[in-house]
Amino acid sequence: MRILLAKTLLIIALLCGYFAITPPAQVVKKNTALIKQIDSMFKTDQFWRVEFTKRYRKEKSAYSDETIQNKWEEADRINELKAKAIIKKYGYPGYDLVGSSSDSFWAIIQHCDDDIPFQERALALMKQQMVKNNASKRNYAYLIDRVLVNKDQKQIYGTQLSRDNKTGKFSPFPLKDPKSVDKLRKEVGLEPLAVYIKNFQ
Repeated sequence: MRILLAKTLLIIALLCGYFAITPPAQVVKKNTALIKQIDSMFKTDQFWRVEFTKRYRKEKSAYSDETIQNKWEEADRINELKAKAIIKKYGYPGYDLVGSSSDSFWAIIQHCDDDIPFQERALALMKQQMVKNNASKRNYAYLIDRVLVNKDQKQIYGTQLSRDNKTGKFSPFPLKDPKSVDKLRKEVGLEPLAVYIKNFQ
């Protein structure tokens, strides 16, 4: 249930404008075939999450809860296989290789929750690109928190939230350093934690 909620929160965050698009770090020839593949994967990734969010917000959807859940799981499973193939061939695709589609690839990796070791491998490869300004610091913060929460460890940036079913209020999963969290968030271009949480209420 926690993983499902985390997935729900990501699509809500994307719809609220938290999905960071950063200009490419370098000007080199892009891999257009890979860009098209990642963009297609991302479109599928988001479609069923958008439908889930409609149901979550009591909005009209053309699909039943069961259909959405089954199609969502199927799309994630297929995308994970494709993402693994991309990582094996290219490493983590940065801005120099795929432009802003690097951010779309990050979102797909976020959703590979059933294979934490793979998420960790992608995270390590993403870090190599991030230090070269070839991948998003914001997105890296989301992914490192995601991996930590998936491993039942305390997160760093407070990007992963849980919802109290009784009150409907959101709060971050446990933090490693609550006193320094806003400083750490600022370093990667994230707003203060209280502002972030407020947008979910």
